[in-house]
Amino acid sequence: ATFLTMLVTAGAMGAPGVLIKPLQNEFGWETSQISSALAIRLILFGLMGPFAAAFMNYFGVRKVIVFALALIGAGFVGSLFMTKLWHLLALWGIVVGFGTGLTAMVLAATVSTRWFVKHRGLVVGMLSASSATGQLVFLPLMAELTERYGWRATVFFVCAMIMVAALLVLLFMRDRPSDVNLPSVGETQVTPPPARGTLAAALATPITVLREISTTSTFWILFATFFICGLSTNGLIQTHFVTLCGDFGIVPVAAASVLAVMGIFDFFGTIGSGWLSDRFDNRWLLFWYYGLRGLSLLYLPFSDFSFYGLSIFAVFYGLDWIATVPPTVKIAADRFGREKTGLVFG
Repeated sequence: ATFLTMLVTAGAMGAPGVLIKPLQNEFGWETSQISSALAIRLILFGLMGPFAAAFMNYFGVRKVIVFALALIGAGFVGSLFMTKLWHLLALWGIVVGFGTGLTAMVLAATVSTRWFVKHRGLVVGMLSASSATGQLVFLPLMAELTERYGWRATVFFVCAMIMVAALLVLLFMRDRPSDVNLPSVGETQVTPPPARGTLAAALATPITVLREISTTSTFWILFATFFICGLSTNGLIQTHFVTLCGDFGIVPVAAASVLAVMGIFDFFGTIGSGWLSDRFDNRWLLFWYYGLRGLSLLYLPFSDFSFYGLSIFAVFYGLDWIATVPPTVKIAADRFGREKTGLVFG
């Protein structure tokens, strides 16, 4: 249920990447204006992270995820009727931003640390792979729908996926292993849930934890490198790659297909990263992941945007898309403790 939720919400996050040109054509908005809505969404996606972890601890994972999926669905349904730029900013920026921020990558960190002691890195890798892959593999289908039937068909498709995910979460997701009288994988004793405090205390917890961990260099190194991770994936490639390829005469479906190839290789790269993070020094893994990603980006301007050149870029960049997540979660869990992992990662 977690895997599917992250796949679907990530697909919703990636949808605007193929809709920039159609929105320009219909409403006359500029790329910078449309990107403003996507920027608001990404800011909220990030800022909601620690509070999402606090809400999951207080209300339970299932309730928070269903509410988040409802918010995302409402944002996309509302966009079917938008006519002005501020409608886009409000719906795709604020409403979808809050919804995706409540799921985000914090969901993977929370579920993996609650349910798994053994194989935790591998599980984080699998869940992270679903998120990045969802952002990319749906793009060719959404680009095809947009070209044939218009951008609203893509929005309907996203809404249908969100409804299916919400139904499965209601049916199958549970908050903790103790809810079904199971120990975490790798343990033998059922761990009772911690006592639940007040909502005010839950909302204050991210600030308290931030104050506590902000004195450590480990946190700020992870913070800075993860900032670069998001800038180079969600910010640069996911949002603007299709439009960039259009400047070189590549049609949206073909450009989206390159992103889909990245998604396929990311699936294996991130799961492989999770497997490696259970066995090797996670600091060295991050060193290599960021170094290789930088080299891939340096190569892109020299690819001539040919089929062969972009294929090479897609393979290497895809393998490293968010392979950084499992080692980052592992370091956070080892350094700051299991119960705080979701908050620290958020």
